[in-house]
Amino acid sequence: MANSEEPRVRLPELKLDELLEELQSRIDTARGTRDRVHSLLEAVLSVGRELDLEQALHSIVETAAALVDAEYAALGVIGPDGTTLSAFHTIGVTEAQIAAIGPFPQGHGILGEVIRHPEPLRLDKISEHPASYGFPAHHPPMNSFLGVPIRVRDQVFGNLYLTEKRGGTQFDEEDEAVLSTLAVAAGVAIDNARLYQESRLRERWLRANAEITHCLMSGSERAEALRLIAERAREIMGSALAAVALPMRDTKSLTVEIAVGVDASVHQGLVLPLSGTLTGLAFSAAAPVISDDVRQDQRISPEPQRFHGLGPAVAVPIGTGEGGVRGAVLVAREAGRPVFTEHEADMLGGFAAQAAIAMELAERREDAERIAVLQDRDRIARDLHDLAIQRLFATGMTLQSAGRFIEHPEASERVLRAVDDLDEAIRIIRAAIFGLRAHEGSAKAGLRSRVVRMVGEEAPVLGFAPSVRMEGLVDTDVPHEIADQVVAVLSEALTNIARHARADRAQVVLTTDGREVSLTVSDNGVGIPPSGRRSGLRDIAERAEQLGGHLDVSSPDEGGSLVRWWVPLPRS
Repeated sequence: MANSEEPRVRLPELKLDELLEELQSRIDTARGTRDRVHSLLEAVLSVGRELDLEQALHSIVETAAALVDAEYAALGVIGPDGTTLSAFHTIGVTEAQIAAIGPFPQGHGILGEVIRHPEPLRLDKISEHPASYGFPAHHPPMNSFLGVPIRVRDQVFGNLYLTEKRGGTQFDEEDEAVLSTLAVAAGVAIDNARLYQESRLRERWLRANAEITHCLMSGSERAEALRLIAERAREIMGSALAAVALPMRDTKSLTVEIAVGVDASVHQGLVLPLSGTLTGLAFSAAAPVISDDVRQDQRISPEPQRFHGLGPAVAVPIGTGEGGVRGAVLVAREAGRPVFTEHEADMLGGFAAQAAIAMELAERREDAERIAVLQDRDRIARDLHDLAIQRLFATGMTLQSAGRFIEHPEASERVLRAVDDLDEAIRIIRAAIFGLRAHEGSAKAGLRSRVVRMVGEEAPVLGFAPSVRMEGLVDTDVPHEIADQVVAVLSEALTNIARHARADRAQVVLTTDGREVSLTVSDNGVGIPPSGRRSGLRDIAERAEQLGGHLDVSSPDEGGSLVRWWVPLPRS
């Protein structure tokens, strides 16, 4: 029967040599298929053994290249936006070639085609596809292409890209099937590695929480606990900088109590407004705030010097809206590092919330101890009043009565002096009782809040808000009488800037080391002319000299003026 089909080959009609060749070909094909299935099974087991995510991704790329005999292979991880690549793992290209080519691809062209359409894509020549727009300079030539998506729990995690099948041949359907099977196994391996990574990360957070709780409950200083919070947050989040900011009393500002990492000294002591800062936004909203690039974020006031070299950042509140927000934690990575994910922000937020609970428990313990001390003072005061004073008073009355019966003048005078001494002792004891029962609530506002309030009051007159930075135990080490002088000097210095400096930027720095307190006010104005009026500066200088201190006034080379006022602190 005649038709267009080729006649089927029947084994009996073949010659012996042809028969042997056909049998050998089929045996080789069967053996090749068996070997490839065996290699695929080994590959599935190999990638499944890796628990470290980075190692698992590298193993997947190597295995994919070996299975389909490709010269180049890569695995692109899709970023949070779902349209670009956030990481790129590659083999076949040398380090020198990578350096010459430049940054890794972001997911455009053919690579983006697999992102937009997560289905296998096989090409004989990359340049012939409409989405192709060429390679960058120094990129090795590539023609054949095979791309397959990797799914993790029905979500596309990334894509496998393979190019240049060895031997000059093209990728075929069998290669596509093998790579698709590997992609399924890779998805499971990646999921396992991520779960393992999350469990290890959760374990590290739990250990950090336990460490902070122990630190607070053992009676350690608050500064030590805050430093521990910052250090553990920086370590576990893989960040370059971590800072802890707490609210200032009677103000709408935060002060950076502790900063660790890159340029920590630049951040520590800064006074930050609630608006225009990442920590302020997290504190006000009582929720995490993520920034892809802290230097370019439109929500943040531009401060390029403070965030030099940094990029992705996240700030979380310490505590919750229901229990009260106690502060905020900020962590930032170097520019170019991966952005923080919502999962990472949630983990950091949980850590900060647990730290807030530990802080509250420690404060309640301190309150209980303070109440116990006050109760003990009340008992002592009551005993002094009910026992000591009454007995002394009775003794004095007895001596006073007995003095009238003493005829010897000198002896009578001695008895009356003893009565006076008893009265003085009673007055001393009563003063001690009043001291024991004095209320702590009558203390004045702290110097920190007074300085911030003064700067805020002067801002409308200046036309701008000066930056404020404080270091040391300002509220604790500086007595009230010296604190009053500091505030008066600050007011005079800011008034001089408003009247004479013609400045648009000023900085206030208040520091103490327990031995002296220093106030530095600088601006970028016209400086202090030699013939200018100095009555205000004389007043400031006299205040310093009366307290044993000194005033330094200078005009830096870069312009403006700098006023430094310092006085020694009394020894406790």
